[in-house]
Amino acid sequence: MNRNLRTALLAGLGVCTMTGVGFASVPLYRMFCEVTGLNGTTQRGLRAPGTTGEKITVAFDSNVSPKLPWKFAPERRADTIDVGGRDMAFFKAKNLSDKPITGSATFNVTPSAAGKYFTKIQCFCFTQQTLQPGEEVRMPVIFYVDPAIQNDPDAKDIREITLSYTFYPVDSGKTAS
Repeated sequence: MNRNLRTALLAGLGVCTMTGVGFASVPLYRMFCEVTGLNGTTQRGLRAPGTTGEKITVAFDSNVSPKLPWKFAPERRADTIDVGGRDMAFFKAKNLSDKPITGSATFNVTPSAAGKYFTKIQCFCFTQQTLQPGEEVRMPVIFYVDPAIQNDPDAKDIREITLSYTFYPVDSGKTAS
């Protein structure tokens, strides 16, 4: 094999490798954030482990993209819950347009150190939501704060966690009116 052919093959292999890394980076980053709670990424769980007797306040924040003609807000701005206990909060969303619109919610938790301890059992953010013209819905989120938060030196002094959602239109290239 001559030198030019070997260089061309190595360059082609490099391009293929970098393309594969580029496609794999988003799911790998998402998995890393879910495992570590990086940047307030929450966890998913099946059931709460049970209360510890400690309390923590969870504040709820809601935002809507300017491209999505929805009204979206929590029913309550905050709730004091038992650490390790299952809790539920409701958000209301209303389609203010005259067309059916599908939205998708992104979420995070602050402070970010609490992300790996905030676990959602069920959430409207796991699926896309389609609202008919003028339709208003109540959307639940069932969650708990893992008792392991009390053993983490970086998170044990956290007394308030903010769960924040932002709704975006599914087809972000179109603006509904």
